[in-house]
Amino acid sequence: MTPARAPGARVAALLAVRARRERLAMRVAVAAAVVGTLSAVGLAGLSGWFLAGAGLAAAAGAALLFNYLLPSALIRQAAIFRTGARYVERLLAHRAALLALAGLRADLFRALAERPPPEALRLSGGEAASRLVEDVDALENLLVRRPAGPAAVAGGAVAVALAGLAAPLAGLGVAALLLGLVPAAQAMRARLLDPAAAEAQAALAALKAAVVGAVEAAAEIRLMGLEARTADALATEAAALDAARLRFVRAEAAIAALVTLGAALAAALVLALAPGADVALAAGAALAAHAAIEAQAGLVRAATERARVTAGLARLDGLVEAGTPEAPAQQEAPPAAPLVFRRRGREVRLEAGGRLLLDGPSGAGKTRLLHALAGLAEPDVAASGIAISLGGVPLAALPPRLLARAFALAPQAPTLIAGSIADNLALARPGLAEAEMWQALHVAGLDAVVRARAEGLAALLGDGGRGLSGGEAKRLALARALLAGRPWLLLDEPTEGLDPATEALVVDRLDRWLEETGTGLVLVSHRRPPRVLARGTVLRLSDVPDASARRGSVLPA
Repeated sequence: MTPARAPGARVAALLAVRARRERLAMRVAVAAAVVGTLSAVGLAGLSGWFLAGAGLAAAAGAALLFNYLLPSALIRQAAIFRTGARYVERLLAHRAALLALAGLRADLFRALAERPPPEALRLSGGEAASRLVEDVDALENLLVRRPAGPAAVAGGAVAVALAGLAAPLAGLGVAALLLGLVPAAQAMRARLLDPAAAEAQAALAALKAAVVGAVEAAAEIRLMGLEARTADALATEAAALDAARLRFVRAEAAIAALVTLGAALAAALVLALAPGADVALAAGAALAAHAAIEAQAGLVRAATERARVTAGLARLDGLVEAGTPEAPAQQEAPPAAPLVFRRRGREVRLEAGGRLLLDGPSGAGKTRLLHALAGLAEPDVAASGIAISLGGVPLAALPPRLLARAFALAPQAPTLIAGSIADNLALARPGLAEAEMWQALHVAGLDAVVRARAEGLAALLGDGGRGLSGGEAKRLALARALLAGRPWLLLDEPTEGLDPATEALVVDRLDRWLEETGTGLVLVSHRRPPRVLARGTVLRLSDVPDASARRGSVLPA
C-alpha cells in the first residue's frame, strides 16, 4: 500500500530540484544575510555603548579624553556592511527564487500537458491560470525567506552574548524571549493565518474563473443585456476575496505587533536584569537585544508566509497528480496501423489512407467518438455500442502520446490562441516553415484571406481567434490539423458556416491533399458536399437508446 503523501509534497519536491540548481546563489545570499544581521546588531550595540559612554564622559568632565574616533569609524563600517550585505542578500535570493519558480512553472505546465487529456481538461482556464500564477507566486517567499533562519540565529546569539556580558541573568532572559517568539508566531499563524490564506486563495481562484468566463461570454452578455447582473456576480466574488484578504492582513498585523512588543521587551529586560552592570555596556546590550528581536522579524515573517505557501502547495499538487491507479495497462501500436470499428461481430476496417464518414442524427455520439480517437475523451463502448482499435490494440489501452501521434483533430468549435496567425499554425508541430503554412492555408481555402491582410501570417488575433469569422476560424484550425502531419485526420463539421462556393473549393482541395499525402480520414458532417470525401464508407450511429446504452449500427456502403 502506497503511503499517503503530505499535501503539496509533489510540488515541494519539484521546487526542491529547481532550488538546488540555484544553491550557490542561495548560499551566498545566506552568508550575506548573516553578515547583514550581525552588522545590524553590532551597529545597534555600538551605538548604544557609544552614546551612553559619551554621555557619562561628558557628565564626568572627561569629554576631551573620550575616544570617539574609533567607535564612530566602527559604527560607520557596520552601517556600510549592513547596507551592502542586505543588498546582496535580496539581489541573490530574489534572483534564485525567480529562476527556480520560472522553472517550476514550466514543470507544472509540462505535468499538466502530459496528463491524460480528459483529466487535464477538467480544469478550467481560469483555475489553471490562478494556480500557475498566484499559487506559484506564493511559493516565492519559501525561497526568499530562506536566509532569514541562519541570520536570525546568528543575530540572536550575538545579542545573548552581549546581554550575558552585562549580566548573566539578562542573557538568559533575552535567550528565553528569542526562543519563545517564533513558536508564539507559529501558533498565531496556525490559528489565524492558515484558514484566511486558504480562503483567500480559493476566493481568488473563483474570482479569476468568473472573470475568464465573463470575458469569454462578453458578446452574449451584452446582447442579452446581462451586464449589470454579471457585474453584480463579479462584485460578490470580489467582496469575498476582499473579506478573506482583510482577515489575513489583520492576522499579519497582530503577529507584527508581537515582534514589535518583543523588541521593546528585550531592551527593557536587559536594563531591568542588569542594574549593577556598566551603564555603557548595559545600554549597548539593550539596543543589541532590540535589534536581534527585530532580526527575528524575517524568521517570523517566513513562518507567517508559510500559511500562504502551504495553501499554494496543496492547490498546485492537483496539477501534477498521477492518473487513476485503475487505468488499464497502456500498450503501443504504430500510429499508421489499421483503424477498426467493431459492433456485434461486424466491423469497418480502415487501412492506412482509408476514409470513413460517421453518420447519424445530432446527439448520437459522433463528436464523442472523434474526441475518443484524439484522446480527449474516454472511449465509451457502452454508450456508442462500438469498439475501436488501432493496430489490434483497443483504443482505451493506448497511451495519450501515441494517440497524439496518430490523430490530428480539427474540432467543431476550434480553440485559437491570442497571437499571430503563424503562432496558431506553429502549434501543430515545431520547425514549420512559412511555405508549409501557406500550403496548408491554401488547402483550407484561407490563403487569399490571409494574404489580403497587410501583416500576412503576422496578423494578430485576439483571444479565441477574435478578428476572424466563424468560418475563417474553422479553416485556420483545419490548416493547423493538416500541418500536424498525422496519419489520420479527424474532421468535425469542417465546412459548417461556409458559403457554397467556398465549401466546394475546400472540399476539392482537401480531397486532393488526402490523396497526395495518403492521410486517412474520419469525418463528421451533416452537409452533403464534404460527405463525398468518405467515398461511400459510412459508420452510422443510431439515436435510439435501449434500456442501458445507446445502440449503434455499422453499415458499410
